[in-house]
Amino acid sequence: MSFLLSLSRFIDALNEKIGHAISWALLAAVIICTGNAVVRYLFNISSNGWLEIQWYLFAAIFLLATSYTLRRNEHVRIDVIVGRFSKRTQVWIDLLGFLLFLMPATLLILYYSVPYAWISIENQEVSSNAGGLIVWPAKLLIPIGFVLLALQGVSEMIKRIGYLKGVVPASAFEKQVATPEEEIAAIKAANKLN
Repeated sequence: MSFLLSLSRFIDALNEKIGHAISWALLAAVIICTGNAVVRYLFNISSNGWLEIQWYLFAAIFLLATSYTLRRNEHVRIDVIVGRFSKRTQVWIDLLGFLLFLMPATLLILYYSVPYAWISIENQEVSSNAGGLIVWPAKLLIPIGFVLLALQGVSEMIKRIGYLKGVVPASAFEKQVATPEEEIAAIKAANKLN
């Protein structure tokens, strides 16, 4: 079990780093979107390349941050129903959800997206829009994102099994929610900086 827990920690750390790094893509997308809009309205100039880079950045954010979202337990859940059960029952429901829904769907998407991206890479696919960008990097994001999601799914299953065996605390996979007191303290600290 110790090897599996080490593997889980490695996957968690990997997806944390990717999640933090990809957050900068949102800033880049906003800057490009704003700059593109200003130039278009002030100078009546536009470029398909600038529009497409925004789409690519949003695709990267969505696809590469999905595993980070799962890692932080921020995904959509059915807590209204499941929250009424004991912690062990909730963990079993999570495990079954990962095994029956997350992993099969992720592996199915990987099965179809790898050839889809590979064909685009082999053909050096370029956008059909005038002034458009190369397409294969955006298509390659699909299998990369789902490999990361599958890895995070494995990590989450390891942590749930560890919890059921009594070697992992629930805090290793529970959503970390700030208490109202912590939020007030953070707001006060931020106001002191101004």
